[in-house]
Order: sequence, then structure tokens, then C-alpha cells
Amino acid sequence: MSHLLKDLACTTHKVTRQLAPIPCALLLALCPLSSIAANIEITSPDKHISITVRDDNLKPEYQVYYQGKSVIDASALGLAFQTLGELQAGFKLVDSKTSTHKSTWEQPWGEKQWMLDHHHSLTTTFSNGTYQYNIEFRAFNDGIGFRYHFPKQAQLSELNITQELTTFTIPQPEAAQAWWIPARGWNRYEYLYKKTQVSDIDRVHTPFTLKLNNGIHLSIHEAALTDYAAMTLDQRRSGVLRADLTPWSDGIKVKTHAGFSSPWRTIQIAPDAKGLLNSSLILNLNEPNKLGDVSWVEPGKYAGIWWGMHIGENTWGSGNKHGATTSETKRYMDFAAASGFIGVLVEGWNLGWDGSWFHNGDVFSFSQSYADFDIKAVADYGKQLGVRLIGHHETSGSVTNYRKQMDDAYDLYEKHGVTQIKTGYVADGGDIKRVDKSGIVRHEWHDGQFMVNEYLHSIEQAAKRKISINTHEPIKDTGLRRTYPNWISREGARGQEFNAWGTPPNNPSHTPTLAYTRMLAGPMDFTPGIFDLAPEGLDAVNRVQTTLMKQLALYVVLYSPIQMAADLPKNYAKYPDAFQFIKDVPTDWTTSIALQGEVGEYVVFARQERGGASHGKDWYVGAITDDSKRTLTIALDFLDKNTHYQAQIYRDGPDANWQSNPYDYIIKTKNVTNADKIELPLATSGGAAIRFKAL
Repeated sequence: MSHLLKDLACTTHKVTRQLAPIPCALLLALCPLSSIAANIEITSPDKHISITVRDDNLKPEYQVYYQGKSVIDASALGLAFQTLGELQAGFKLVDSKTSTHKSTWEQPWGEKQWMLDHHHSLTTTFSNGTYQYNIEFRAFNDGIGFRYHFPKQAQLSELNITQELTTFTIPQPEAAQAWWIPARGWNRYEYLYKKTQVSDIDRVHTPFTLKLNNGIHLSIHEAALTDYAAMTLDQRRSGVLRADLTPWSDGIKVKTHAGFSSPWRTIQIAPDAKGLLNSSLILNLNEPNKLGDVSWVEPGKYAGIWWGMHIGENTWGSGNKHGATTSETKRYMDFAAASGFIGVLVEGWNLGWDGSWFHNGDVFSFSQSYADFDIKAVADYGKQLGVRLIGHHETSGSVTNYRKQMDDAYDLYEKHGVTQIKTGYVADGGDIKRVDKSGIVRHEWHDGQFMVNEYLHSIEQAAKRKISINTHEPIKDTGLRRTYPNWISREGARGQEFNAWGTPPNNPSHTPTLAYTRMLAGPMDFTPGIFDLAPEGLDAVNRVQTTLMKQLALYVVLYSPIQMAADLPKNYAKYPDAFQFIKDVPTDWTTSIALQGEVGEYVVFARQERGGASHGKDWYVGAITDDSKRTLTIALDFLDKNTHYQAQIYRDGPDANWQSNPYDYIIKTKNVTNADKIELPLATSGGAAIRFKAL
């Protein structure tokens, strides 16, 4: 109590007890703590965001404001345990402390080199006289985060969480727009996004992006997800979204012990859509790099024996059309070397792909290759060309089989100089197969606590061998690339392959929506760069629903430190002038700025190259649109002053249309400075890509 009264003088938060004016000494004498409602406020450094924490309904609550307007109405806090019950009702605020932090830190690779971490912190303690827990809040200029700490106490040891009681209460949900995909579904995260009123959602994955009636944009997500179940959002009463943790096969949400901390619950806040894209909240809420020197983590572009399988030109399994052969890999390595790419991904090289591999991950061997693939010969050939073999491990969801072979598999790759692996966990949601210590088969979710730990185990084991991991069918990104920089990318959304067979394929609004939803979590290996947009004809159902120029722009808009040139080499040979942009565009950036956009409609990104031939002087711009034709005017004030640039512009032609004329494009150059503007006409589902080459 004395600490709470002392905090009245703090500049970053305030505590009030909602009683009539009474001298403090008399208040202490007359009022037991249980009858006093506490109210504490913390603000962001720029004062635009504030968080109020209180216990005036005999339970912990919080509320969030932006520029004085409530963006999260009064919402519940608390946890429920199998043996302790709900730790919510009857819990009072008994202590608090604040601090301020401001620092910069460097990413070894990323969309920005230097990150500013500036926040005000408030740690609260709630107790019912028997048990207590802490909730730590951090307020940044771009949003907030909070997490639970459950300290060791009262002879407690093992604990099972049955429910997290956190809610996010959205003001006027019937007037707020939301962009979302369903959670706990069979297809994991690989759905087309829906746009509805908040009041019409059910259970959704995060990041969950919404636009309030007053135009303020929010994204609810989580950061630093380790040894805990992923959080989905379940709408209870209209607008009341409860943190719904993904359960184990036995129904328990989280198996833990006293002394645990939860992941951060995050809310990114911006006055407009592009403000969400310029947020660094998720990374700032993760722990610093634990791996030490990670100079061996190598961003770059790669080719792959991949798209041919999706369009039926090759097969993963052995036979006459087998894609992963020694000769085919060498041919792709020649193409990669000529294009300046760092590697070639090879899928289907190892035993187990024949037959129904999708349904039987137990058959895979991760160290034995098919007879027509010589891993040593391929790796040695690549070394001569300066091109690395990029490994591939598909588990088909049989993680016990993979865990048993992981050491041998990673050792094999290390022996042959493989420094990146694409892993796959293809299995229906809830159908990850594990065998417990008793030999009993269990089935788990991709985003339950078991798999959260399993994915991280692969990252840690790979790091010991200086190998980076690109996870497909992953757990969602929560910023752990800061702590483990070898987690270089991941999938976690509907990627390019759905355009080959996805019925329906990705629609024109899909990528402009991904930028404001999935991409807020972190890098995505979307695999852009398809030039043969309609292998079965423009009238085919399954085809790429973009113009050719939009495929170029995706390299700038959808960030990943590794980007695939996803199409077949022969298709790039048809359009060498357009392919030049893919060869030029980097994947590692000094800074990134979202310039314009609206969720699901269009987006414009500017990024400055880190290092490279230009020594960090060149800038790149990518602009994409949905099925609406539009013309954008881009101010070039982001360019460096006192520098002249040659703008190499790749854009849709006047007759371009994704449905009937996707190959109409214009490539031109002009000299510009940061005082100029450029007008970009975008066709339906079109795009523009620009390289600003410093002169």
C-alpha cells in the first residue's frame, strides 16, 4: 500500500484510489486494501498511447487509449489452472514499479539494420492473499505489450494452465473492419483472408488486423512465444476477444511450473494502415541474440527444384520425371551462378517420397538419397561455382521420426557445406504425429506447446552446426529471429504454390492483405517471381492472378532475407529484361519505409540496400494493388539528399490486365533526386518495381 501511494509522484504512471478526499494517514487506518480500487496509468514516450490498469471490479483489468480515444475497452486479465482454479476474481493490485528504457540495437540481417527500443514499463503485482502474480506492461510509440510472470510461491511446482483469461474488448465491433483467417482449422494458416466486421468473426489466428470506426488501425498478436501454447482469439460476446490457447492432445493448454513467464500479448496501434507496417514492436519485445557471432547466416536469393513439381513437370518421388537428380541440380546451379544467386533448393532427394508420403511421414530417411542424386557430387559442384546446396527435410508431420534422425541429418548437411535447410511439416491441423515415452501415438496441433518447443529445438540444433532454418508449415512468427538469427524465414500463410493447384488460387487482394496481416509477424518465404503466369492458359482456374510486374514488386513488398526465384529457368529466359530486376534486387536492408497503402487494397514500400555493390546507397520501391486499377504518386523524399539517382522503372503497360494481358509492361529509366515525384499507373492486380541506382 505504501508503495502504491508513493507512485502517485511518478511521471510515467499514476495510482489513484477511488475514495472521497481523506488524509492518507486516516485512509490507511480506516480502509482495508480489499475495499480500495486501484487505478494506474502508463504512457508511451510520445504520450499518444496510454494504458490504464485497475482492479475496481474485484479483478484485474486493463484499458488502452490512443490520443485520448479508447482503442481497447476495459478488458480482463488473469489465468486459470487445473489445481488452483481461476486466478482472477478477488485479486487486488498490491504493488507496482515503473522504469524507462531507450536504446538502439543492430540486426545482423533484416528489414532495418538499427532498431530503436524506447518504452515505458510498468510491472504490477496482483494478489488474493494466498497467491500472487505479476503483469508487466510496456508502452511504445507504436503499440503495447504485456505478459504474465507467475513467481515461485506457496510450495507450488508443476502447474497446468487450462485457460488464459485475457480479453481484448473492441469498441463498436459492429462498425470496425477486420481482416482474418480462421484458427484451429485443418489447413493451419493457409487460408485466403476474409474481410468482415469484427462482430462477425469467430476464432481467428493472429496477427489479427482491424480498423476501428474512427480510422485507428490495430493488430493483435504475440511476441517471444516459447514453451507456451500459441494464442488465437475467440470472440465471446460481440467485440470481446478472449485469448484462446491451442491445447495439447489431452486438453491441457500449457504444462509448466511456478516461475514461468508467458509470451507478450501485443497490440500494434497506428493512425493509418501504413503505420502498422512501420512498427518494430514485435522484435523489440524479444530477447537479444543468444547465438553470438552469426556472420554465417547468409541472406540472399536462391533458385529451386520446386515449381516444376507443383505444375506437374517433375515429381518429388523417383521415376522418369524425378526432379531431384544430380544432373538437374547441376543445371539449376549453373543457372543460379549465372544469375548471382547464393544457392539451389532441392526437394525430393531423400528416400521416402514415393507413394503416399503426405500421409506417412514415418517413411522418410533424412540421410539416404535416391540413386540418381549424389549429394557429395552436387555439393562439390556448387562449391566450384560459388553456389550452395540448400537442403530440404519434409516430415509430413511425423516429428518423432524427424527428431530421431535430426542429429545425423544435420551432421550430413554440415559435412557437405549446406548452411540452409527448408523444413516442412505438411499435415492437417491437429494431426502432427508424436510418440510419447510410453510408445503411445498422440496427435498435436502445429501451434500447441509441444510443437512450439519442437520447432525451437530444430533451430537450436541447427545453430550448433551453423545452419539456418526456413520453416514451412510452421508455428507463426513472433519475433524469435532476433533471439535466434538462424531462424531466417518461414511460411505460415497461403504461398505461391496455391496458384498452381489451389482452387481457388490466391486472389488479387491476397498479397496486399498479407502485407498488413501475416507480414506484421515477420519474414515470409512466399516464393515470388513466377513468369509463366498461366501454364494451362489465361482461362484456366489455377493460374497466377497478377501481372508480370506485380511478381517483381513482391520482392520488395513481401520481406524475406531469402527470396526464391521460383519459376523454371526457361521461363526467365523469355523475359530477360524483366528478370534483370530479380537479379538486382537485394534481400538485406539498411532501412525500410512503408510509404502508402490501405489494408487489402494496395501497398508501397521503399527499402535501402545494406552493403552490396552500391555499398548501401541504392534504394528500391515496390508497389502492388488488388483488382482495382489505380495510379499512385510517390514522393521521393526518402532518397538521400545531395545524391542523384537513375530510376530504373519496371511497371505495367497501358493495356495491362492480370486476366487478359498480364505481360504488357514498360521498362524505362530517368534521373531523379529526393525532390522529385514519380507517377506509377498500376493495372488490375498489377505492380511496379523501381531500382534507384546512386550515380
